[in-house]
Amino acid sequence: MGAPTPGFANNDEKTWALVAHFGGAAGAFLGAGGGGWVAPLIALLAKGNESPTVRAHAVSALNFQLLCTIVSIIGWATVCLVIGFIPVIAATIAGIVFGIIGGMKANEGQLYKYPFTINLVK
Repeated sequence: MGAPTPGFANNDEKTWALVAHFGGAAGAFLGAGGGGWVAPLIALLAKGNESPTVRAHAVSALNFQLLCTIVSIIGWATVCLVIGFIPVIAATIAGIVFGIIGGMKANEGQLYKYPFTINLVK
């Protein structure tokens, strides 16, 4: 394997940062907008105390995916009104697209600032 990307101390940090972002996108896809928080939380709990870089990536992804989950839950709660499908679809697409963008930035060694994020986890 080659040298780690600038911004990461080693390949383990890079792997966990990618798990946080790409795992969030996969969780959003598989959980219909509501499961994207699982992988960033796992990354945060597994390596967040050991690496400030992994913690920053995991917290960033977790805060965004939690917001998508909240929007998705509200959408599923109002699905009987037919309009509930709109926030569910929006949360799912946003979780996937921005999770992939975050993963691509992390692969380049950059911290991605997700749009529309509220800081629930610090």
